[in-house]
Amino acid sequence: MVYLLIDLDNKLLRTDVLLELTFLFFSGPLIQLFKTRSFNHAQIKRKLATFTDLDVTTLPYNSEVIQYIQDWKAKGGKVALVTTTDQLIAEKIAAHLGLFDEVYGSDGQLNLKGVRKARFIVERFGEKNFIYMGDSEADLPVWAVAAKAITVNASPRLRKKVEQINPNVEHLGSTKRSIKPYLKEIRPYQWVKNVLVFVPMLAGHQFNLPTFGISLVAAVAFSLTASSVYVLNDLLDLHADRAHPRKRYRPFAAGDLPLFHGIWMILVLLGLGMAIATTIHLPFLGILLLYYGLTTAYSFYLKRRIIIDICTLAGLYTIRIFAGAVATGIALSVWLLAFSMFFFFCLATVKRQAELVDHRDRKQLRASGRGYHIDDLPVLTMMAIGAGYVSILVLALYINSPQVQLLYTRPQVLWGICCVLLYWITRTIMLAHRGLMHYDPIVYAIKDRQSQICFLICLVCFILGGIL
Repeated sequence: MVYLLIDLDNKLLRTDVLLELTFLFFSGPLIQLFKTRSFNHAQIKRKLATFTDLDVTTLPYNSEVIQYIQDWKAKGGKVALVTTTDQLIAEKIAAHLGLFDEVYGSDGQLNLKGVRKARFIVERFGEKNFIYMGDSEADLPVWAVAAKAITVNASPRLRKKVEQINPNVEHLGSTKRSIKPYLKEIRPYQWVKNVLVFVPMLAGHQFNLPTFGISLVAAVAFSLTASSVYVLNDLLDLHADRAHPRKRYRPFAAGDLPLFHGIWMILVLLGLGMAIATTIHLPFLGILLLYYGLTTAYSFYLKRRIIIDICTLAGLYTIRIFAGAVATGIALSVWLLAFSMFFFFCLATVKRQAELVDHRDRKQLRASGRGYHIDDLPVLTMMAIGAGYVSILVLALYINSPQVQLLYTRPQVLWGICCVLLYWITRTIMLAHRGLMHYDPIVYAIKDRQSQICFLICLVCFILGGIL
């Protein structure tokens, strides 16, 4: 009987298991990385499979390949999973799908790939007595001894190579790639946070073209660097994202982008951000490196530490304002720093509050990848209210300060900003409490009509109070 042999990575799965385990490893038991002294590929795969707990039920499976297997079995055919992935993981996936008659993977000693894989398959099934489904040049030795070659999402160049070594070939999947998942992954809508680098210019009333130009370049540098962090964070959060009703549609979690592309996206975006930062001056580059270091620490560790994660998020917002001041040479007032500290602490807490409400509604006691429990929800809500109201108090005291009398012609108009913020913060926390807010308050504010109206009123108050 001719067997249908299926490979796993980027064929049956729309992802790479080794990279999945590696990112899961880095996001969890990192200390184990420093204990392993294995350099053999098969041994590394076995250790990754042992140290990590990969949830195979949420992995992105290729529906076209699964349908092909089901049709083959419906005709009475036998199917075997033969993969370079470790045997432990291969067996878990086979048990989950229930489609395979036999399962063979790397066993900690033999790395089942390339020529070694072809030799193993010929010994087990016999030459030209199997059909093999693969996707890469490493599969060429196997295709050469197969009765039929099936490629999945192969490039035109690889398809041509396969046709040269095996005339009986079938191609599955499309080779076309869209730029949309790449744009979705770098999250341009999040770049709006980087308008915070313009705050020192606005607060200091430095309305001139050179200051605006430097602030704009600083915002671009921050945007590219932040996108690099978003990619890194998504790679580390793959499994937590797949358990989330909205985040599971992110490009890497959904299998719309190869995980390997995420590595070069991180490097390219970070390199561009840093290169643009050097056009301003070295102190600004230092601030950007501090931001990147802090966000990286957050992605790997700090986001799982209660309160510290909120303080870090609040600090990352404030760093943008500080960076704008360093880039333009405008001194920051204590009032602005105090306001931003409490205001962004409030927003960061609301972000956690919204996540916990979402978990509560899905009957989950703990926030995946975070240190909070559903019972922490009332405390987080009080923290958000307290920090938000204190930020408004700081703003009110600032409006009555001598500095404002010098900067603004009609400082009394600025009280309108206090009233709007009081309404907006209270409404935001209330909506988060009811589970009606997006998990990110900034994204929510951009899309929410009432938030847009509040922003316009604040802008009008600022213009009437100081510029006209």
